[in-house]
Amino acid sequence: MSKISKFFKGGGSAASKGRGGPSPQEALARLRETEELLSKKQEYLETRIERELAVARQHGTKNKRAALQALKRKKRYEKQLNQIDGTLSTIEFQREALENSHTNTEVLKNMGYAAQAMKKVHENMDLNKIDDLMQDITEQQDVAQEISDAISNRATFGDEFDEDELMAELEELEQEELNKGMRDVRLPSVPSTSLPSRPGKMPACHFTFLMIKPCSSTRRRAEDEDEMKKLAAWAS
Repeated sequence: MSKISKFFKGGGSAASKGRGGPSPQEALARLRETEELLSKKQEYLETRIERELAVARQHGTKNKRAALQALKRKKRYEKQLNQIDGTLSTIEFQREALENSHTNTEVLKNMGYAAQAMKKVHENMDLNKIDDLMQDITEQQDVAQEISDAISNRATFGDEFDEDELMAELEELEQEELNKGMRDVRLPSVPSTSLPSRPGKMPACHFTFLMIKPCSSTRRRAEDEDEMKKLAAWAS
């Protein structure tokens, strides 16, 4: 049995009634009634004090004896009023303390009920089974993570090739294309006509170029230059 259960066992209002004592609710009700009664007594005394002051003013020095009697009664009323103020302060302090004690008692009682409920819930729990369950949950989480990682990885079907071999093959293909282009290029042929004997004399073909069309050697030279330009453009 827990300490809280022992604390409340045999306690409460039933035990108080068995001993003849009032319950906290009854005591608080009595204190509030007393406070209300004293507050009304305060109002009555304040009214009497004002009345006695009026009597003293009314008689004054004309009827000194009546005026002094009124002031004496006022002093007694004031004394009673001060006593009631002190009593009210004491009762208010006691009421607040009782309310706090009652609140603490109710809080402790509810905490005791909660502790008993927790104990009842935990009676059917096996710590070893809980540990095994948490282990299983952790393992399944690891498996799920591995599956997720495997699914998210990029598939590499047919990609297991040596990149260096592929680059070597590509270079061979480029070299073959370059050699093929070089074979297709025609080099310019040597002119078959003889050079002029004197610098000032122009060959007959030049005269033909001026009048009709260029000679064959000039036309061939132009074709050779075009071929060289194409070869240079291809090589670049």
